[in-house]
Amino acid sequence: MTTSPTPPPSDPAPDRSADAVPGAAEAADVWDVVVVGAGPAGASAAHAAAAAGRRVLLVEKASLPRYKTCGGGLIGPSSGALPPGFRAPLKELVYACTFSMNGRWTRTKRVRGKGEMFGLVNRPEFDAGLVAAAREAGAHVREDATVQRVDEDAHGVRLTLAGGETVHARALVGADGSAGRTSAYVGVVFDQVDLGLESEIPVPPEIADHWRGRVLIDWGPLPGSYAWIFPKDDTLTVGVICARGNGEATRAYLRDFIARQGLAGFRPSVTSGHLTRCRADDSPLSNGRVLVAGDAAGLLEPWTREGISYALRSGRAAGETAALIAAARDDADVKEATEAYRTRIEATLGREMRAGRLMLAAFERRPALFHNAVSHIPKAWSAFEGIVRGRRTLADYVERPAIRKALRFVAR
Repeated sequence: MTTSPTPPPSDPAPDRSADAVPGAAEAADVWDVVVVGAGPAGASAAHAAAAAGRRVLLVEKASLPRYKTCGGGLIGPSSGALPPGFRAPLKELVYACTFSMNGRWTRTKRVRGKGEMFGLVNRPEFDAGLVAAAREAGAHVREDATVQRVDEDAHGVRLTLAGGETVHARALVGADGSAGRTSAYVGVVFDQVDLGLESEIPVPPEIADHWRGRVLIDWGPLPGSYAWIFPKDDTLTVGVICARGNGEATRAYLRDFIARQGLAGFRPSVTSGHLTRCRADDSPLSNGRVLVAGDAAGLLEPWTREGISYALRSGRAAGETAALIAAARDDADVKEATEAYRTRIEATLGREMRAGRLMLAAFERRPALFHNAVSHIPKAWSAFEGIVRGRRTLADYVERPAIRKALRFVAR
């Protein structure tokens, strides 16, 4: 296993820029690109913009490292989107997956051939490593800096921080979550909101060994719900997710799931909850010189709610686009860059999200059909394994006419 370096303290404020934009910001430092939020999307955006030669500030409201409710699965598309040379601090390599249907009909499937299905990370370490990589690329980092307001004029973007300080930028990438200031500024529209609950449960060595190299996915009793166990050294990450509005039922599902796995007697080191939000198909991804990426843009897979790969890929694209906006000569150049970003996201992540919506609609109606398929039909398991490894995308399968027709029939 490898670990990424712990980032140093926040960087100091920069020297005054010699090429500051005119007008209201004349006397202020002006960054080429400011990124709000230091999760995978924000750190990837900061890295991409800095690697393009831009002067970058990454702003984070918390102190790093910080916890995030997340299973921590690093699937194939995530690995392919990491910064060049970055070595993820993997806690476990997964070679097998056990499926169950609300605790019944348990079946374990193993990878075929060489290599693992995917890796598992602890988000505090993983996120901190990505921030360190952004620093190494030249980005400056400020922690404990909360953005309270975003404004824009002919000269660029102005952020107002808690305490009244202002920060000026030629381009801004918002990666501060679906409830953040930048998402609201862009006007992101969400059409799916889910509640995820999670516990980090330290376990004795014999139990940790039982889960070594294997995860559990349990298709749950509530429409669209499922639970998971992801092992990470001597700790099991145990969680459930379901549509918002079923809070008590979701909590009961987590309690029952933990008890069924014989883990009720162990005290969690962390318990947490988090709302995930998926964007509507026609939701904007930018407003003027402000782009959004990752959770702030509502970019995650609607069926599995996998978000790390979406954050990494959209963050990189947003950082590259922000670097272009910072060098834009006029509004036409800005519009061209933001339209290219929208087209890029729609053609990749948007396509995958549309496939995920159809999968979720069918899964909500007939979860047992999905369980039986992935557990007993070799081609279905092969497709699942190929998607997780990053060899194919969900859309590659769902867009096949026969499969799309079958899913729509099941979803009726």
